[in-house]
Amino acid sequence: MSIKSFAAKIFANHIRKKIDKWASNPMETQEKVFNELLQKGKETAFGKDHGFETITSYSQFQEKVPIRDYEELKPYVDRMVAGEPDVLWPGRPLYYAKTSGTTSGAKYIPLTKDSMPTHIKAARNAILCYIAETGKASFVDGKMIFLQGSPEMDEKNGVKLGRLSGIVAHYVPAYLQKNRMPTWETNCIDDWETKVDAIVEETRKENMTVISGIPSWVQMYFERLQEKTGQKVGDLFRNFNLFIYGGVNYEPYRAKFENLIGRKVDSIELYPASEGFFAFQDRQEDKGMLLQLDSGMFYEFVKADEFFDEVPKRLTLGEVEMNVNYVMIISTTAGLWGYNIGDTVMFTSLKPFKLVVSGRIKHFISAFGEHVIAKEVEEAMQTATEKTGARISEFTVAPQITPQGEELPYHEWFIEFEQEPSDLKEFSAILDEALQQQNSYYLDLISGKILQQLVITKVPRDGFQQYMKSIGKLGGQNKLPRLSNDRKIADALEKIIKTEK
Repeated sequence: MSIKSFAAKIFANHIRKKIDKWASNPMETQEKVFNELLQKGKETAFGKDHGFETITSYSQFQEKVPIRDYEELKPYVDRMVAGEPDVLWPGRPLYYAKTSGTTSGAKYIPLTKDSMPTHIKAARNAILCYIAETGKASFVDGKMIFLQGSPEMDEKNGVKLGRLSGIVAHYVPAYLQKNRMPTWETNCIDDWETKVDAIVEETRKENMTVISGIPSWVQMYFERLQEKTGQKVGDLFRNFNLFIYGGVNYEPYRAKFENLIGRKVDSIELYPASEGFFAFQDRQEDKGMLLQLDSGMFYEFVKADEFFDEVPKRLTLGEVEMNVNYVMIISTTAGLWGYNIGDTVMFTSLKPFKLVVSGRIKHFISAFGEHVIAKEVEEAMQTATEKTGARISEFTVAPQITPQGEELPYHEWFIEFEQEPSDLKEFSAILDEALQQQNSYYLDLISGKILQQLVITKVPRDGFQQYMKSIGKLGGQNKLPRLSNDRKIADALEKIIKTEK
């Protein structure tokens, strides 16, 4: 055992105890965060506009601070970007995490001197919790790769801006710098396909022990490695035993990953976003992620099926229930107040508070009143692949409201298979049955002959990559929506399918 791995074990056990302390006192922890946020927010333009000076309770906060998304908070953000200090948080931000918006164009999410350290600490603690639980620490002596966006940044009125993953790259601790891959120069390559090829060349002969990134893009890296070397990833990297991921559910990819690697490896799920690092998986056998309660974020929750009501009820952590779909609302040390990040979550544990990401409040199918969410289609896909031995590269789902002839409407599943099932009809039936079991509205629509069983449309190899490239979102931190309530993605995929025939 090296000195570094021995020290990592001692430090991991120390951090685990600190985490257990705040996790076992959730209400006190959140109350402290809430009060500290209000205290610092009093002197900001937002705080003055919303009467923070007079707020003495959570109920008053609810009355004075409405739920907002980015578009509604944008007037304040625009003032910050223009150079005005003390707008949403004291002083000026350290960075802006630039993301692509839907209706507002580019989004500039502030990262402050108070919020930035919480991103780094949570990522570190996820790995330390793994070490504390498993006792495995030898990976700290090997090479680690983090597939991420370019660390190069622009500047806006004296504040640097870039992708969150690129900003975080500047905070890799000194003791990991020698282990980190790829090189800085390779990480700065903008074109994703060129970048992956360069990473393959840099890493193929290294002792890779940890690999991290969004599953769909790590999959591309693994495939290129296999094409280049003719070897399974696990044979090429014999000491690779830890995969760290976030952004999308890993389960639909797991079978293909294990085939590419040639064996099973441990994994840690993270829940990072530009707005905050919200949760991470702290136990290997527990798929729920531990909600970060002491990281300068105060959480509120609204039931997803009530979110679009005129006055939706906002709940504190002490009022949530397990297995209910909630929209998560945050107030943070980055100056985001009553902010709707757009994600929906479900709690898997209340002691301590653990959750899974169930989807996006804007990404669902309810063309017929079924309100199918991402978690349901992902779990249905997992059931179908496990029962048939099929492996998938990627998939998305869209409604078909106006089918040809006398057909009933249906959900169309666009699937890129890495290994097709021996019987596609059986696979389709299992998939549909699994979705019916999870969603009673969908079951009723099938039973009532309003909808027919789902239809599978096969997407050719690399078809989804072609689609992402066509919209300028190939690689990095970009994610394909798991489902849509319209045919925009479906129509684009149909064009790719026709071109390939």
